Amino acid sequence: MPVPPTTTATDALADVDYEFLRKLVYEHSRINLGSDKRALVSGRVAKRLRVLKIGGYHEYCQLLKTAAGVEELGNLVDVISTNHTHFFREEKHFDWLRSVLLPHWRLSNDGREPFRAWSAASSSGEEPYTLAIVLAEFFGLEGKWTIDATDISTRILDRAGQAIYDTEKLAPVPPELLRRYFQRGVGRFAGQFRVKEALRRRVSFQHLNLLQPQYPFAQRFHLIFCRNVMIYFDRPTQETLIAKLTEQLEPGGHLLVGHSESLSGVRHSLQQLQPAIYLKPAAPPRR
Repeated sequence: MPVPPTTTATDALADVDYEFLRKLVYEHSRINLGSDKRALVSGRVAKRLRVLKIGGYHEYCQLLKTAAGVEELGNLVDVISTNHTHFFREEKHFDWLRSVLLPHWRLSNDGREPFRAWSAASSSGEEPYTLAIVLAEFFGLEGKWTIDATDISTRILDRAGQAIYDTEKLAPVPPELLRRYFQRGVGRFAGQFRVKEALRRRVSFQHLNLLQPQYPFAQRFHLIFCRNVMIYFDRPTQETLIAKLTEQLEPGGHLLVGHSESLSGVRHSLQQLQPAIYLKPAAPPRR
């Protein structure tokens, strides 16, 4: 009698298991996985099967339904979260910071308070470290500015904290900035660079789900980057997120979304200045 084949991580992801994973990810992170994401989910979950030495997707789904699955749920969201990023991504945003926002801030604020920025989906650190370079160039490395950086993935936050990048990742960084803010690896670290400590300590990383009820920040921000995040959410979740981010902005503060994103069709109270750049209007003066 023939022996049934052993289930392997390369077996197809069954409809019922994909639907279970899709709903679980949505409930935990509000990432909306449609039918077009099935191949992506299959490939990324296969990584967890290999780590856990689990034979197939159905067995993995059964694990997620147990008490041990509570901890594994975080790993699932980690591998599903898209973390494509690079230094100076969507460079027009950083050009606008240098030429418009920061000069205006300097004139209107006159050094009274620090410039506070938040990279709301910081991934492996390229975005907040790029922002730190821009602020350090404008205000000085020891100037009055702060950057908070958050992400839903603890795995990717660990990488961001290490701040080590391969040479090809740093191709968009101008040579003079590379010399000023990065250390070149030697020996077994040849071909890698690490963000210098003086810049690393200006960025504060922490785990955060953008849809959690409360945020841990004591003060509002003058600038929030939340780029290429909304494309993974459905419309109700987008509206919830934009309302929460707007609340975290100082009046007169700015929200930057990805160039492929728009708040068109999303209820909000922000004023669009140009594509992907929004202003929270200052409160009218009291009479």
